[in-house]
Amino acid sequence: MFAFKAAAVILALFVAGVLRDRRSFANAVLLGLALALVALGTAEWLARGHDPADRVVLLAMFALVAVVPFLVAAYLVVNGVTMLRRESVRPANLLSLLVGLGTLAVIGFRLATRLTGSGELILSATIVMLLFAYVSFQCVSFVLYAFLYGRLPAPRNADFVVVLGSGLLDGGRVPPLLASRLDRGLAVYRALAARGSDPVLIVSGGKGSDEQVAEADAMAGYLAARGFPADRIEREDQSASTEENLANSKAIMDRLRPGATCVIVTSNFHVFRTAMIARRIGVRGQVTGARTAGYYWPSATLREFAAVFVSYKAVNLAICLLLVAVPVTVTLLHHAPPGPHGAFRPRGPAGP
Repeated sequence: MFAFKAAAVILALFVAGVLRDRRSFANAVLLGLALALVALGTAEWLARGHDPADRVVLLAMFALVAVVPFLVAAYLVVNGVTMLRRESVRPANLLSLLVGLGTLAVIGFRLATRLTGSGELILSATIVMLLFAYVSFQCVSFVLYAFLYGRLPAPRNADFVVVLGSGLLDGGRVPPLLASRLDRGLAVYRALAARGSDPVLIVSGGKGSDEQVAEADAMAGYLAARGFPADRIEREDQSASTEENLANSKAIMDRLRPGATCVIVTSNFHVFRTAMIARRIGVRGQVTGARTAGYYWPSATLREFAAVFVSYKAVNLAICLLLVAVPVTVTLLHHAPPGPHGAFRPRGPAGP
């Protein structure tokens, strides 16, 4: 069957992409396409079957596809409420709640248009659903591959361990999120040293407007308090973003050991996007993640996806415009009156 054959080809491309460079977003898209084609091929195979059990499984698949968006939306709404209770009320912490409510609104709009019978509303709903499906596909592909990437083994040998900062409490205290990264960095450092490497640990983070010290200084103090030797720490204290973290840390690595490799440590929700940035700026290293609280993960992961989606804004905008143009064009052609010899022509103002 064509769907299964296409899935096999795309899966082969996915494996080749991972082997070539596991940090590419193209791998996520290929994984999503392969899984979608497998699901389509399975549905087609079940539809052609004559066994009643095949029809039951097919109906169950369709029911699952129909129910999953509601379940995901409900989960995001509940998670959003939890975020507001446990974290400060700020736009970033509202994301899971807003996405959940937005998903329910899209589904409700689609169902409502079927009851009105309005052609304009049906066209609008079609466009909204196409855009929603495209963004959802990208998001699911990102989440699935990010989950997979985070479980791939870290390099067994490296010259540096780079721990990314994440903000301080009360102007200078290491919060649990950053402590988790530092503890993971210590574990990676010790594992590399046990295998014969002689790594240097770079703590990376500048001084925010509401902070009394640079994150790198607070991170170095946290490590020193746990017995880590100060002469094995390099401080990168000028960065204010992940890209700056990596670019400035790369400069340190290039100065100390040109051509060095590294393991980058961040939070688990931040792993794949960090890997993509590292690939783009030429850092020779993979990324590993530290645990975060379960309630924090959905909203943080949605922020990561939003940042990746915007980073490919030209491609995504072009595809979204195409998804709008196709149903509009089809609708205009469908409603155009017939011209001479049966040809269709758009409606225009009446002539004299």
